[in-house]
Amino acid sequence: MTRRDPTLVATTNKGVLVTLKRDGRPQLSNIIYAYDALTRTVRISVTENRAKTRNLRRDPRASLYVTSEDFWSYEVLDGTATLSEATTRPDDTAAEELVQLYRAVSGEHPDWDDYRAAMVAEQRLVVRLAVEHVYGSAS
Repeated sequence: MTRRDPTLVATTNKGVLVTLKRDGRPQLSNIIYAYDALTRTVRISVTENRAKTRNLRRDPRASLYVTSEDFWSYEVLDGTATLSEATTRPDDTAAEELVQLYRAVSGEHPDWDDYRAAMVAEQRLVVRLAVEHVYGSAS
């Protein structure tokens, strides 16, 4: 069996993250992400107190759904998530990873000190979704 590499996921940075609620039903969240093709990893900035974060701490299985701009092609990436620690200081490891994620998605920030302070205040962390399976109708 050959492993399919994602293609559509690299053409956008917006998608829907699917996590599992305690009762097994899906929790869907619109997110912005960065995809690393070399490591087949999707990175997402989230806050400590969100349902998706609690869901992933309880059950790390997740999927990312992306669609083409015309909506006729789609791709689903299934995988297992790991979570960084929530950032507690502007210079901690989590803050550094959040800076790298921001750069991958949006480029340079006009005020990195302000950005880092906001990451601490919001208790942000990074979800790393290791892609294990890909399906869909991406052209």
